[in-house]
Amino acid sequence: MLAPVMLALGAGALAGAPGAGAAGDAAGKKGLRKVRFGANWLAQAEHGGFYQAVADGTYAQHGLDVEIIPGGPQSNNRLLLAVGKLDFYMGGNMLQPFSAVEQGLPVKVVAAIFQKDPQVLMSHPGVGLDRWEDLKNASAIYVGREGLASYYQWLKAEHGFREENTRPYAHNLAPFLADRRSVNEGYATSEPLAVEKQGGFRPNVFLLADHGFDTYSTTIEAHADRVAKDPDLVQRFVDASIIGWRNYLHGDNAAANALILRDNPDMTQEQIDYSVARMKEYGVVESGEALALGIGAMTDARMERFFRSMVKAGLFRPDLDYRASYTLQFVNRGLGLGPSR
Repeated sequence: MLAPVMLALGAGALAGAPGAGAAGDAAGKKGLRKVRFGANWLAQAEHGGFYQAVADGTYAQHGLDVEIIPGGPQSNNRLLLAVGKLDFYMGGNMLQPFSAVEQGLPVKVVAAIFQKDPQVLMSHPGVGLDRWEDLKNASAIYVGREGLASYYQWLKAEHGFREENTRPYAHNLAPFLADRRSVNEGYATSEPLAVEKQGGFRPNVFLLADHGFDTYSTTIEAHADRVAKDPDLVQRFVDASIIGWRNYLHGDNAAANALILRDNPDMTQEQIDYSVARMKEYGVVESGEALALGIGAMTDARMERFFRSMVKAGLFRPDLDYRASYTLQFVNRGLGLGPSR
């Protein structure tokens, strides 16, 4: 599954900045620029385009020797980016960058690979929970701590969900499977398959992105100093990553999947195949603005719309300079629209 949503980091630990001797300034193999890219969770298909760009030589063609540093429950790669130990970081949705601005942290989103956040709510079919508007009447809604503090506040503000209906979700589907009138959070690319395997039925799946939670996701973040002082490196990494995603979704991704399985021994090919199929089905990478502007697309209008909805949900003050959290400098060039190679 994807990484949990985390809204805040400790500001005191984030005073560092990339400079001479920082991770990206070292020489890589065969004269390539060494780049360390931190993921936000364990290796999975939802990271596939980045692994593809390593496996098929796309990063190397852009002069880069990229090392992907997997994340996980005991790692904080976002912190390592801010102190200059990583060159780039794979973020989640836009809540974290907005929060970084609020805390004065020097990170900036330079591309958004996912046009749709894969966050979903799931329900049992045929028990009166088959429509989006029915979900708030469930007997219980299982939500993790991070989800309760983030998207669930939006569900309350926009769709009338009630917090007293929620129950803690600790990545154990048993309570949801036992209570047919309950709802469970998850990711479109992960939990529905687990429900099918454990519960023997196909759940109703409701993508929050299709009901107004229109944040970008799987972002590429860079230190603000890197963006200002080394834009060529940022552009090359963004471009190569976009091409990697095009090739992963539409080309031969076997070598990339082998790297994912190497980095995450608990991953399975079945889960990878399921995740890729759902990313395509839901248009997670290729939909909306990306269809015209290219993979990784972002626009000011959509950023403002999402920010305003989060203000309404009570997550941010309305005068926050949210535009400082991102730049359009490196995207919207039509890259990734062509066929894979």
